[in-house]
Amino acid sequence: MDGQRLTAADLGLDGLGRRATLVQFSSAFCRPCHATRRVLGEVAAMVDGVVHAEVDAESHLALVRGLGVTATPTVLVLDAGGRVVRRAAGQPRRADVIAALGAAIPG
Repeated sequence: MDGQRLTAADLGLDGLGRRATLVQFSSAFCRPCHATRRVLGEVAAMVDGVVHAEVDAESHLALVRGLGVTATPTVLVLDAGGRVVRRAAGQPRRADVIAALGAAIPG
């Protein structure tokens, strides 16, 4: 569903990142979700204006279904306007997250 727009309210957040938002869908018993949280948090801390938001998939089933999330972790990269520019399932590598941000943040 690349190109779909999400708002902070859709995700239960106070606001989206000024430049981009890394949205992580997780579940309680997902072991790779812990490593994903660490990687996304580190990248968000390195890049000004980028926010990492974790969404509990089990508590947001309507959103999960609407976005077609079928596994955790699933990561969506949103641009400043909330448009989904990249998505990936599974534990990402830091380099892949940084590369995906390149699609969200105008150079």
